[in-house]
Amino acid sequence: MLDLTPAPERALLVGVGLKTDSINELENNITELAQLAETAGALVVGIVRQRLEKIVPATFIGSGKVQEIAKLKDETQANMVIVDTRLSGVQQRNLQELIGCKVLDRPQLILDIFAQRAQTREGKLQVELAQLKDQGPRLIGEAIAGLSRLAGGIGTRGPGETKLEMDRRRIRTRMEYVTKELDAVRKSRELHRQRRQSSRVPVISLAGYTNAGKSTLLNKLTRSDVYVEDKLFATLDPTTRKLRLPRGRNVVITDTVGFINHLPHHLIEAFKATFEEITAADLILHVHDASHTQASLQSKVVTDLLSEIGTKDKPVIHVYNKIDKTQEPAEKSTQRESPFVNVSAVSGEGIEKLLTAIEDHLLKMAIPVDLYLPAGEPALIFDLARDGKIISQSQGPHIVHCRVELSEEALQRWSSFLDQTTKESGDTGNS
Repeated sequence: MLDLTPAPERALLVGVGLKTDSINELENNITELAQLAETAGALVVGIVRQRLEKIVPATFIGSGKVQEIAKLKDETQANMVIVDTRLSGVQQRNLQELIGCKVLDRPQLILDIFAQRAQTREGKLQVELAQLKDQGPRLIGEAIAGLSRLAGGIGTRGPGETKLEMDRRRIRTRMEYVTKELDAVRKSRELHRQRRQSSRVPVISLAGYTNAGKSTLLNKLTRSDVYVEDKLFATLDPTTRKLRLPRGRNVVITDTVGFINHLPHHLIEAFKATFEEITAADLILHVHDASHTQASLQSKVVTDLLSEIGTKDKPVIHVYNKIDKTQEPAEKSTQRESPFVNVSAVSGEGIEKLLTAIEDHLLKMAIPVDLYLPAGEPALIFDLARDGKIISQSQGPHIVHCRVELSEEALQRWSSFLDQTTKESGDTGNS
């Protein structure tokens, strides 16, 4: 049978950094760029590195390095160059003309992966909005390139400017449409969130670096079958599942899009609705890849991004995953952020400890109070047990006295039963 599968694009990677940056950081970024390229479907055929004294305005990298890349492109038959930084429209266009093939930067590569991975309407709209925001600043490079191919002089300036403005207007119009559509999706997501809150079920969000094992952990915790693949951004759209804790309490747990170093800011803005799942959570599980050589750097990236999206005051449990791949015993692990739990989402090691830690943490967030419920409404006791932990209960002819631990939100719902004056003298007795 004839194989009609198109051959993968052959990519040359260009790792760049300043001489003030560490070599380890440069190498780690290149390794991650190679993973991104492979995730996007490219075949990496070569890698070029350069540490700069300062950035070259016209091409970002030095002229000698540009010539080296052009020569290597011919030798490896590469048809694409990916630069591990953000390029301006002019820099990108200049490099394409000097090297003689398509040139992408890191943000464009990440956006392409997101475009491939988005499955839901919301995800596709978010990616499109991010791409439109990315295209706008690059238009000037396209416009200059278009004019440079003309003869120049009288008669060439107006059309170029007109096309540039037309492209900008087209992008603005499309951005307005996509933003309105996303607002509608956001309102729908907010309604779902309000329903979850009104059902009195705590919400937990998984957050972490891409490929840290969040989806695998979600599957292990909830016995689900969420799609899992050993690639960056394997899952993009948020997934929510119900989780039953050891003492019988039900919670909702949500897996969200993974973070990555140098995540484009406009991508964060476009995925605001998705990240709101994290900001609205009662508890965040920060999933770390304990086996990664740059685990501490990845953890800092996630912590910084969580702070940027507004979760600074949210309670966090640090979950150090993939301990089955670490070379040292988990109990000897160092530099753990507290509170933490070591787990393996594949083997199941540490999962019970994690469930207990989640339950204990939710209980710590509760406030002990005394409530006085009418004895003739036993259903209230059932509802109260769903909202919190009943520590003690004493029954009288007309009043049931309950000592209970409630969250601040639940306490507001039960505030009408706080008044002890409704309890008649001598009503209570030990149950």
